[in-house]
Amino acid sequence: MARKTLGLLSLMTGLASLIIMHAYGESVPVTTPFSSGRADHFHEKVRQMQEFKASFSRRDLAAAATPGYAPAPSPQVTSGPRVYGVISYGADPTGKSDSTEAILKALSDAFNGPREGSLMEGISNLGGAEIHLEGGNYLISKPLRLPDAGVGNLMIHGGTLRASDDFPTDGYLIDLSASKSSSSYNYEYITLEDLMFDSNYRGGAISVINSLRTSIDNCYIARFTSNGILVQSGHETYIRNSFLGQHITAGGDPGERNFTGTAINLMGNDNAVTDVVIFSAAVGIMVSGQANTFSGVHCYNKATGFGGTGIYLKLPGNTQTRIVNSYMDYTGIVAEDPVQLHISSSFFLGDAFIVLKSINGVAKGVNIVDNLFSGKNNG
Repeated sequence: MARKTLGLLSLMTGLASLIIMHAYGESVPVTTPFSSGRADHFHEKVRQMQEFKASFSRRDLAAAATPGYAPAPSPQVTSGPRVYGVISYGADPTGKSDSTEAILKALSDAFNGPREGSLMEGISNLGGAEIHLEGGNYLISKPLRLPDAGVGNLMIHGGTLRASDDFPTDGYLIDLSASKSSSSYNYEYITLEDLMFDSNYRGGAISVINSLRTSIDNCYIARFTSNGILVQSGHETYIRNSFLGQHITAGGDPGERNFTGTAINLMGNDNAVTDVVIFSAAVGIMVSGQANTFSGVHCYNKATGFGGTGIYLKLPGNTQTRIVNSYMDYTGIVAEDPVQLHISSSFFLGDAFIVLKSINGVAKGVNIVDNLFSGKNNG
């Protein structure tokens, strides 16, 4: 039936073309005078022909929609969802009830979702899957861990995580660690972005263990007691445009003498901290790994007068650290047995200082140049 319809449609199309060619073709000059009656009759016939032609098109479309017609199958979608909104998993964005299991279920689905090749050997590419917190404030009672190691290209973003009153005091709200891995690294290219972490004075916020190319960007980390961010082993964790403080204060906090914890603890190599403010902690940045770099870091955490340190380089004889364009505000830099240490273009306010601390009496390749010091001339 469809073939007959198409054949008749083609015939009528040809006939319409023949009529028009006859009316306006070379055999009849365009300027040939037509009587008013002939012109009206001709245009009426053309209108009827067009309506007749259109009716066949409508019939053909109706036939295509009938159950007996089998159109070509559409391409199958094999990638699946890539954005996992945690509210749809039952997470409570008001923070009144525990959302731990709901967020872990979203992480599990992302982990088990479509994969596209690999990054490092043994690291599967999740294709940029996103755990979207959808602007909510979520109560968490235990660390959020991925189900297993060996994945990369995953983002967690867009909300607040708050530790419950029974959260383990040695835990981290997001814990990128694993008991075993088929790769030399646990994870690669995990991005934590646009997040606020409230550790509720029970442990830390972020733990990155033996991972590669981790990005922590635009995060606000507060009320930790151990480490705001712990980086252990691995390579190239980049911490950017973030704010860290044990107490939420802009200075003059009455509890300042009781500050504890470390805002950023770098126990690995080749990491970078850029455009970060550390406003409350006993130690702003503790460094025990090699070849780390700091730029645009503003430390006004626990002042030196109360026993605090801005940046502490605790890797005697193997520092290889660069600190540039930073601001040490009433708190200083301490470097044990510095080797290949570079400090430049930085500002030291309120008797803030640099100490080269002798452990084994080593100091090699130390460059401290082009800095500004502003104090009370107390030595």
